[in-house]
Amino acid sequence: MNIYNQIKTTRAISDDGIERLIERESVELTAYQDVAGIWTIGVGHTGADVYEGLTVTYDQAISLLHADIERFETVVNRCIDVYLEQHEYDALVSLAFNIGVHAFKTSTVVRLINANDFLGAADAFMMWKKAGARVVQGLINRRKDERAQFLGIGL
Repeated sequence: MNIYNQIKTTRAISDDGIERLIERESVELTAYQDVAGIWTIGVGHTGADVYEGLTVTYDQAISLLHADIERFETVVNRCIDVYLEQHEYDALVSLAFNIGVHAFKTSTVVRLINANDFLGAADAFMMWKKAGARVVQGLINRRKDERAQFLGIGL
């Protein structure tokens, strides 16, 4: 175990990270099926509680986001064994939010970060561009944005 792992503390996404995540996901007050056919509402909220015809208020959508985001902060905190700048952490939470806990934990992004190959990890964001086995331009755009955030470009 490295020295950082011995002293690391639980981190949280920043306000800027949340704003960027909301921009990437958008806020949908009526349930819809995403490109993979998954029922979604609010800011990317999915689950058994989301079904056709469901509606929420803006405040409910933001409340769901804050409840959901804890799961993704936890996976980033548990999987990353090296120090991260806040913008790097925020980009990783956004990625985990979009690809899911299991995919994040087993990703090349995580492996490369923990090997201190941050540029390689940034490039590995671009591997996550498919939904339903097809390349989706919206995911390519999102990954470019997350990669730039991770690298601190345009902050």
